[in-house]
Amino acid sequence: MNPKKLKFYLVQEDILPEAIIKTAQIKELLLRGTVSTVNEAAEKVGLSRSAFYKYKDGIFPFNDWKQGNIVTVSLNLEHRSGILSNILNTIAQNNGNIITINQNIPIHGMANVTISFETTSLSGDIEHLLRNIKNMDGVKKADIVALEGKVFVTNNMGE
Repeated sequence: MNPKKLKFYLVQEDILPEAIIKTAQIKELLLRGTVSTVNEAAEKVGLSRSAFYKYKDGIFPFNDWKQGNIVTVSLNLEHRSGILSNILNTIAQNNGNIITINQNIPIHGMANVTISFETTSLSGDIEHLLRNIKNMDGVKKADIVALEGKVFVTNNMGE
C-alpha cells in the first residue's frame, strides 16, 4: 500500500483482536529491555512469532508519536471566564508549544475550541495531558483530532 494513502485510526484497546494487543505488548517488552529476543517476548505473552511479524509494522503505541509532532485537539468548553486560560497554562506547564488557537462564537453557553501545539519538549505523554484537560472544570469534551498529518476518526455518538 502506498504510504501516502495509509489511514490511521485511534481505537480503544478493548475492541482490538488479541493478536494485535499481544503484538503491542511484545514491542513494549523489547523496547523496555525486559526481554532480549522476539522469541522470548512472544513466549512470554503467548503469541506466535509469525503473528508478531505479521502485525509488528502496523502497531504503534500512541506515546511513540508524541515527540516532535504537532497535535490538534478539539474541545467543547463552557463559556466561562478562565477555562481556556487554564487549558493553555496546562499545555505550557507540560512544555507544549502552542501554534494555533481557533475559537468559535459560543452558542448555548458552549464554545468549540481547536488548539494545535508542538510536542517536541512535552514532559510526560499526550494521553496523560489530555486526561488532565478532560478532567478540568468547564471542559465537556476533549479529543485529539489530528497528529501531524494523521487524522483520527472518532465516533462519539451516544456520549
